[in-house]
Amino acid sequence: MNGTLSVIQGFLGGLGRAQFFVLQVVASLPSLLLRPRLLVQQLYHVGQLSMIIIVLSGSFVGMVLALQGYRTLIRFGAEESLGVFVALVIIRELGPVVTALLFAGRAGSALAAELGLMRATDQLSAMEMMAVDPVRRVVAPRFLAGVIAMPLLASIFAVMAIGIAGGHAIGVELLGVDAGSYWSQIRASVGMEDIADGLIKSLVFGFAVSWIAVYQGFHAEPTSEGVARATTSTVVISSLSILALDFVLTAFMFK
Repeated sequence: MNGTLSVIQGFLGGLGRAQFFVLQVVASLPSLLLRPRLLVQQLYHVGQLSMIIIVLSGSFVGMVLALQGYRTLIRFGAEESLGVFVALVIIRELGPVVTALLFAGRAGSALAAELGLMRATDQLSAMEMMAVDPVRRVVAPRFLAGVIAMPLLASIFAVMAIGIAGGHAIGVELLGVDAGSYWSQIRASVGMEDIADGLIKSLVFGFAVSWIAVYQGFHAEPTSEGVARATTSTVVISSLSILALDFVLTAFMFK
């Protein structure tokens, strides 16, 4: 009983510290207006360098959806609806979720490892000794870059038709679905509400992953084991948070 209580107290205490930390980070964001170069640099690192994995993953996800969807739809004589199936699944669900999971694995872990290494090598302490706020100078640009980059990457995955084009390559070119039906049914069935739902999800996921990554990295133990633990915790906690938030957001949107 005491052990369970201590675990709950530790979890609630950690959650409270994380909330206080993110409030500090958000309060430091206006200072980036004076140093936009810091934000641009981090956007390149967390966004541009993640683009290739997003593009490749989006293509393969679209191809797999086309194969599985065609196999199911053809039983009901509805193979002409393959485009709608692929588009809605990617835009509403797989686009934001898969992008967020990839973002957590690639960019989130990198952010946590970088901040953890700065903690282990006393760079953050040196900034404090020089009266430089490390939250404002180091953490805030990385956090905001993650929040901005995540919806953009999800848009490339889903809205800009990388995954849909992968489904077209399999469904039309390989399986023989009519190209006109594929695209016309997408235009008729996919609306701005679907796109907005996907972008809202990706924005929430980006906030959560960036928050977890900078918190874990900034508060990592100043040892090699501490940095490794912070990096692993970032990926694990981010992945679980993405799936939990996806359920909550999906239930709210469908309601």
